[in-house]
Amino acid sequence: MLAKAEALSEGPAIGDGRDARLSRSLSGTNLARAGDYNMRAVLQAIRLSPGTTRVDIARQTGLTAATIANITGRLSEIGLVRVIGRKLGGRGQPALQLTVDPEGAFAIGINIDRDHLSLVTLDLAGAVRSSVTREIAFALPEDVLRFVADELDAAIVAGGLDRERILGVGIALPDELGSIAIPGRPAGYHIWSKTDIAHLLTDLLPWPIHCDNDAAAAALGEAEYGTGFDNPSFFYLLISAGLGGGLVIDRRYHRGATNRSGEIGLMPDPGAGRPGACIQDTVSVSALLDRLASGGHPVAGAEALADLSEAAAPIIDDWLAASVRALTAPLIAVTCLLDPNAVLIGGRLPMPLIERLAAELTTAFATMELTARPTIMPTAMARDAPAIGAAILPFLDRLLPSDAILIQAGR
Repeated sequence: MLAKAEALSEGPAIGDGRDARLSRSLSGTNLARAGDYNMRAVLQAIRLSPGTTRVDIARQTGLTAATIANITGRLSEIGLVRVIGRKLGGRGQPALQLTVDPEGAFAIGINIDRDHLSLVTLDLAGAVRSSVTREIAFALPEDVLRFVADELDAAIVAGGLDRERILGVGIALPDELGSIAIPGRPAGYHIWSKTDIAHLLTDLLPWPIHCDNDAAAAALGEAEYGTGFDNPSFFYLLISAGLGGGLVIDRRYHRGATNRSGEIGLMPDPGAGRPGACIQDTVSVSALLDRLASGGHPVAGAEALADLSEAAAPIIDDWLAASVRALTAPLIAVTCLLDPNAVLIGGRLPMPLIERLAAELTTAFATMELTARPTIMPTAMARDAPAIGAAILPFLDRLLPSDAILIQAGR
């Protein structure tokens, strides 16, 4: 069955080029790439509008009725699309209604972070079929190997995945995982700086492996399966052990000249009152846990934040106030320079804390004279967003449309 799914991408695999753009040179395309893109665009149209018809797809994509008929027939043949009924009420023969088949393709996502490891399985419709998280501080490569070996088969069984329809595995982890200072980082953690994660896991994962930054993966997931169609341009805040950011413009992730766009957590924070302080020293789960421990309320990890006693409320309030102070100026800069529809907040904080942070940032913005005010809100996929976003990477590579599909690399 996987061989049938592979038929969607008969041209060159785009791999890490999925975000390619026409930049320094002109680039053309060919019929194979154009056909591949059209098939992906039709699949995307069906995915976004379950129950749509061929007439609706033709109107949306601008493709001819004959082309739509051929593409939907092929998508149905390889098991990615199925008929769910007929649309009644029009003239003539009732039109067939189409939807993606959730069983048509699957992917696995793994998130490696400084305070946890997560693994999720995802179907083509974007539903999480199974998930598992292991709270572990500063997991080393051998811990990751053990986690995947322990949990992979059980997750596949729990999710009801057909192994032959698994398109690949996405892995999301912070940039410079082993070198950026985080409270409690052990001396041996720098081993991550010389670890090739795809090579590390290749013997356990018999599928293509795609790696990305955790905030980028989370933002990509939000763009494809979250609020991206309501907010096509947004800045993503990922509050985890550290603080990451991701920039999406017109539903396309922008990485910057050196693939490091969105690094809001490493911006200086002069208001912190400590030389060399950066924003993630205040706005992160690690910083919050450190405050709680110093205040006599030690917490085992992010999972336990939801069970804090009322006695810890003043520390939470102080952390929220400090976070709003640290984030307001950088997010105003993002607003003035990029004019996004929204600032989306996700990560490992309990949802009530994310909602409070969004509300208090909104209040802070209301006091400023700005020409535009983005909506500041929680993401649709908050807690497991990097793992879910990682699982979407194989879909982006193999099934979903992107500019890179059309680009004919020069020789």
